[in-house]
Amino acid sequence: MKKIIFLLAITLIFTACKDNNAKDNGKLNIVTTTTMLTDLVQNIGGDLVNVQGLMGSGVDPHLYKASEGDVSKLVNADIIFYSGLHLEGKLVEVLEKMESSNKTTIALADALDKKTLIGSEYFASNYDPHVWFDINYFEQFAEKTAAVLAEKDPTNAAKYEANKEAYILKLEALQNTIKQTIETLPKEKRVLVTAHDAFNYFGKAYGFEVVGLQGISTATEAGVQDVQKLATFIIDKQIKAIFIESSVPKRTIEALQASVNSKGHDVKIGGTLYSDALGTTGTVEGTYIGMFKYNVNTIVNALK
Repeated sequence: MKKIIFLLAITLIFTACKDNNAKDNGKLNIVTTTTMLTDLVQNIGGDLVNVQGLMGSGVDPHLYKASEGDVSKLVNADIIFYSGLHLEGKLVEVLEKMESSNKTTIALADALDKKTLIGSEYFASNYDPHVWFDINYFEQFAEKTAAVLAEKDPTNAAKYEANKEAYILKLEALQNTIKQTIETLPKEKRVLVTAHDAFNYFGKAYGFEVVGLQGISTATEAGVQDVQKLATFIIDKQIKAIFIESSVPKRTIEALQASVNSKGHDVKIGGTLYSDALGTTGTVEGTYIGMFKYNVNTIVNALK
């Protein structure tokens, strides 16, 4: 990391004279961290922006470290969007360095009312950063994104506003769709067990009890006692299925399944959920809306 910071500092020195409002072929150059934010900015920016995401499908933002190749992307960006709340823990130092150099660096979670967030001792922010699993929060991300784009590129402000309004309508439709799907699952069966606690906001918003084996951050590891304790919980609750996450190794959930089955209760792997990253680019699950529908359908169908 020290090498990356040094390279970043040197690069910033040589690009200090660059006009922050400069565009490439008339388009704003934007860098995002997570796949969720990449999809968000592409929806609101449309063909007016060039978007480069640092992280791809299946990448864990908790553990992601900046590469030397990321340095040029960040330095050449007109705007950098990241989630914040210490989600991108190992990138914080790099992002703070960019912000101190007067680069337009936006932590979208700063737009949220902290009083409404879920507390967490695992993060320096003291909040659970997985806020995109409450669609209402993601709508606020959309509002902030459109405002930042309009401020940076006022000529196209009306287009960004129109794109945002159209996207929020899609998010509202998503809300209605998933609520209807969830209503088909009896309330007593709404218990979601996954690899780590990425779904607390989902649980709070949509009425699920959520238990993660590894805690909120994937930087922590589950021990034998954690597995045994959760196995007992699954048996007591008569839970039918538990879930792997695309950005977390599946071995811990498989160990949990083996522990439960060894005690005489048959629990299945209900499927793989997308938690800290979207699916592969070009697939339905590679979009925020597609990911959310896929997750809810997978959860509900496995727990019925």
